[in-house]
This record gives sequence, structure tokens and C-alpha cells, in this order.
Amino acid sequence: MGIVVPLTLLLIVGAVASVVLLRRQAGTHMVASGLAGLDAEVEANRWVVRLGGSLAGLRPGADEAAARALAEATGRHHAARGQLATARTPAEYALARQTAVEGLQYVSAARSALGLASGPPGADADSGADDPNEGTARQLLGVGGRFGVTA
Repeated sequence: MGIVVPLTLLLIVGAVASVVLLRRQAGTHMVASGLAGLDAEVEANRWVVRLGGSLAGLRPGADEAAARALAEATGRHHAARGQLATARTPAEYALARQTAVEGLQYVSAARSALGLASGPPGADADSGADDPNEGTARQLLGVGGRFGVTA
């Protein structure tokens, strides 16, 4: 009986020390990588909001090519919002951002099909400026009323 109490205290102290140590290690890891993750989240959110704003006032009318491009852009917007909602890592946020950028390319194609300007001033210059995949940017092709994104 005399050894049970000190042994129990020793186990409790060891458990508390290990929990404290694990939390400290996890906390420093979160601080080191949290900013990059937060920056990625903000960047992805900015592009998703921009895509949503670009879709807000466009109506295709009778133009079938514009209707298809807007349907694709809307699909990309829904997909990017879903990816953004479930993203937890910078890579997942980058995927949501890329999906939104693709949607903006479809919006640009729809605006061109409707005879409108491609977008707000600086939109084209801004889209590639902070794109880490600038050398492999995708292009939107419109042929016979059908649109597709190519590498």
C-alpha cells in the first residue's frame, strides 16, 4: 500500500508533463505553418468572391455560347466554394483558388461572346501576377459555341 500512492503520483505527473510537451510542440508547429495557411485561405477566398461578383450581373440572353460559358463558370464557382469550405491545407486552398481562376476564364469568354469588355480594368494583368503556375497557365478556347480549358 505504501508504494501505490507514490507510483500513482508519478504516473499522473508523467501524464501531465507529456500532455504539456505535446501541446507546446503542436503550438509551435501551428505558429510556423499557420501564417502560410491563413494567407492561402485569404487568397483563395478573394478569388472565389471575385468569381461570384463577376457572375452576379451577367445574363446570356439568346447567346448559346455565352450561356454555356456562364454555366461552366457557375459550376466552377460552386466547386470552388465547396473546396474552400472543406480546405484545411495550403494545397487545398490553392486548388480552390485555381478552380475560381478557371471560372473567371469562363466569365471572360462569356463576356467576349456577349460583346462586353473582358472585365474590370487590370483584371487580366492581375490574374497572372500572383499565379505560381504562370508558366503553365490555361487558355480558354471557344469553337463553334463550345468552350474548353486547355493547358
